[in-house]
Amino acid sequence: MSFFSRLPLSRIGTIGLCVLASACSTATATSSFSVPEIRPGVAQGYLDTAQLPDSIALLPPPPAAGSAAFALDEQVNQARSLRGTPRWEQAIADANLQFPAAASIFACAIGTEISEQNAPRLYGLLRRTRTDAAVVSDAAKHQHNRTRPFMANGESTCTPDKEAGLAENGSYPSGHTSIGWAWALILAELAPDRQDAILARGRSYGESRLVCNVHWNSDVAAGRFMGSAVVARLHADAGFRTDMEAARAELAALRASNPAPAPDCAAEAAALAQPLPVSAF
Repeated sequence: MSFFSRLPLSRIGTIGLCVLASACSTATATSSFSVPEIRPGVAQGYLDTAQLPDSIALLPPPPAAGSAAFALDEQVNQARSLRGTPRWEQAIADANLQFPAAASIFACAIGTEISEQNAPRLYGLLRRTRTDAAVVSDAAKHQHNRTRPFMANGESTCTPDKEAGLAENGSYPSGHTSIGWAWALILAELAPDRQDAILARGRSYGESRLVCNVHWNSDVAAGRFMGSAVVARLHADAGFRTDMEAARAELAALRASNPAPAPDCAAEAAALAQPLPVSAF
């Protein structure tokens, strides 16, 4: 039973749901595979609170103002200068974690489109692990309550309609990055022949948060770490392992049928090839 499923809706944490809020319109009625939900459109994760890696114990505090590490954060924040470029447009697309759109984030890297209709077990796996990878960082976000870069530099983000909500929860670590990197690790395991493309897309997904002006570089690095931590823990969960095997078979069959991915992969590749002005990777 997940953390959210044990609480009334009035006590569900706002930080994890800030990342997941856009997913609340997810349709599940047409799926032949039922995914448990903690509220309409938000899937129940595989792990409960006690099973989640402890982000406070695992992560150091974010860089302090005036430190060399924070100076690097400020340098890498120059990624926001890509505003108006194809890379900026890609960052806007990457900010959307709403399903069904979120299932297409790795479509070009995998070489096929994932949907609730053509791969219900994999689709459900992505929905459930999104919740685990979102809430795993809540404790550190609460603890450090770090100011986001757009609040520090006074410039807008790639998702101005989300800024009020973003300002109310901490920047460290990046929840989007944690989710994107967790998905990259999971999908690379399911399609090992595509692992380099998948992992590169997971990296660029986190970098979109830098371009978007909503996270510091150290937030993204910490998000990758927490994404790795939650995937490591998920492998000890029997339900997750069962769903992984079902998803592996689904994905193999889907790729064998060779449906072309729907997104414009050439445009995506061109956008992601645009280098960041300063990179700490």
